[in-house]
Amino acid sequence: MRLNRLLASVAVLAMTVSAATAQTPPVPPQSTDPVEVEIDQGVLRPMQIAVVNFNGENGADLGGVIRADLRRSGYFEPLDPAGFVETGLTLANAPNFPQWTSIGAQAVLYGAVTRRPDGRNDFGFRLYDPYRQCQLASYQFTATPEQWRRIGHKIADLIYQRMTGESGLFDSRVVFVSESGTQLNRLSRLAISDQDGFNPVYLTQGDEVIMSPRFSLNDPNEITYVALGRDYSRIYLFNLSTGRRESLGEFDGQVLAPRFSNDGSKMAFSIIRGGNTDVYVMDLSSRQLRRLTTDPGIDTSPSFSPDNSQIVFTSDRSGSARLYTMRADGTGQRPISRGGGIYTAPNWSPRGDLIAFTKQGGGRFSTGVMNTDGSGERILSSSYFEEGPSWAPNGRYIMFARQSPGGDTRLWTVDLSGRVVSQAGYAGRGTDPAWSPLLDEQPANLGGGGPDGCPT
Repeated sequence: MRLNRLLASVAVLAMTVSAATAQTPPVPPQSTDPVEVEIDQGVLRPMQIAVVNFNGENGADLGGVIRADLRRSGYFEPLDPAGFVETGLTLANAPNFPQWTSIGAQAVLYGAVTRRPDGRNDFGFRLYDPYRQCQLASYQFTATPEQWRRIGHKIADLIYQRMTGESGLFDSRVVFVSESGTQLNRLSRLAISDQDGFNPVYLTQGDEVIMSPRFSLNDPNEITYVALGRDYSRIYLFNLSTGRRESLGEFDGQVLAPRFSNDGSKMAFSIIRGGNTDVYVMDLSSRQLRRLTTDPGIDTSPSFSPDNSQIVFTSDRSGSARLYTMRADGTGQRPISRGGGIYTAPNWSPRGDLIAFTKQGGGRFSTGVMNTDGSGERILSSSYFEEGPSWAPNGRYIMFARQSPGGDTRLWTVDLSGRVVSQAGYAGRGTDPAWSPLLDEQPANLGGGGPDGCPT
């Protein structure tokens, strides 16, 4: 969305938002269609992996979750279980390796779900290299039976970690704005789901216009967002575990684009005041507010670097919207974007090496990345309309909102190569996604040793 269009819409929405609607619209159904991943520009063939349906409770569904996660990553091509030759694998035995190499499997994953006396389940798995005939990894999780889907994401993370050397991204959630209704009677609700779109929960009722939801990278249970009512705009803190909602206070002007510092101690956001828009930062413990920019232009969308020493933001002080960086105290402000077009929605990578952004030019909108000094700009995705890039917890994928001409806005993902582009799993209309950090730390030792362990 154009920066000036965004700010104009904030002013209009704050005046025209209606009171609570008579009823909440139905929850969009979750897609049961196969995951479609677009891989273009000629890439090396993804690794063919055989994911055998687990033995035990929800074992087939568990295998399906793992296959879907790995397929969306673009690094893996899960084989069709209907073509598997060997059956009856158990955790007590290694696979019959020639039967897996005969169908081209470069890795074999299998496991079992076992009920414990306390009512919980053990979810164990093994991962083998059938060509080298050795074990790559093994692990066991213990959880309630209802948590089988999340365990599937955690297993997919461990496979991704073992085979790529990068940390995973699947055991995470996404908070976003769910949209429904018509153009003239649009309803927006704060929503959260698993990263694959399953288990959506709606956190607001639609009586406010919701904008800019963001996770605290220090606490995946803490989010912030802007709510616009009939005569107010407020920044809220919302704790997902307790359901507690807290306003940051009343401000002289309209607020927008809040984002936590990476240690969770501060909040940067913009205030529209007297026809001017500037970046402010608030200490969340003392609630002291400090103004960081004073230029007579539009300064907005601040995002902290991982070490909290710098902030990237958008400003039109030079005549068109560009990306700028400054120290966390507001000093050292300088432009970094170098290309033509309008730059908005900057987001610093959790790895600290890149800044993602939305760019408008040539009648199209694009999602891109650049180095933190503005060099090395690369466009990853381009379409009729897209905006709001958010980083996956491992800094290797970006989620954003995309709209086709005359169509609805949906959530999409792209990898850093720009070659793997796919629609996210949420079946409804969604905008302004924010990806959570991993919900738990990943195990450091996957237990791939032993007599049949693969050599390092």
